[in-house]
Amino acid sequence: MAKQTKKQQTVAKLDSEKLYTVDEAIATLREHKAKFDETVEVAMNLGVDPRHADQMVRGMVSLPGGTGKDVKVAVFARGDNAEKATAAGADKVGAEDLMEDMQNGNLDYDRVIATPDMMGVVGRLGKVLGPKGLMPNPKLGTVTPNVEQAVKDAKGGQVEFRVEKQGIIHSGIGKLSFDDAKLKENFEAMTQAIVKAKPSGAKGKYVKKVSLTSTMGPGLKIDLAEIEGA
Repeated sequence: MAKQTKKQQTVAKLDSEKLYTVDEAIATLREHKAKFDETVEVAMNLGVDPRHADQMVRGMVSLPGGTGKDVKVAVFARGDNAEKATAAGADKVGAEDLMEDMQNGNLDYDRVIATPDMMGVVGRLGKVLGPKGLMPNPKLGTVTPNVEQAVKDAKGGQVEFRVEKQGIIHSGIGKLSFDDAKLKENFEAMTQAIVKAKPSGAKGKYVKKVSLTSTMGPGLKIDLAEIEGA
């Protein structure tokens, strides 16, 4: 049997059933931090079955403290909108040329945005963008005439959340190098957005469990009393 590292031994001593406040959880993750700037992630177990359309949980939320990540954005637009998207900081802007580039496998983007008039072009990429969760969607604000604002939002800390088959949402809320107030603010913004996105088909208890973890750190259960509306 492989010998546990000193860090693994320390983590193993933590009470796996303890319920933490957000402040306590952040402090505990700092006590077990790695030698690189880890991502802090929240996981929420929800009382939904996303196989049913009326129980799907998906949306966008702007994290007030940012993500600490360089978000790569591609925009489908022409003319003035293309110029505005470029000025706002989009990494790639185009039309048919961008479509062909993506069809050739160049999909290294975190967000794809399109103006409504470009959806005829973007629609041909459904089988390419869909599986990666990158297909522009009006409900998420990624199909919009205001591409300038959409690019600024994406670059400034707006993230998408989407429930997985098992009824769980995982999302990064920043870096461990962020100060406590910023991480807590991001945590509250994310969890409240998910609470408010409760679908009509959800029955019984909606938020079942919430945990906070870092890339190499322990998963810590958060007291649901910390989650407004849970």
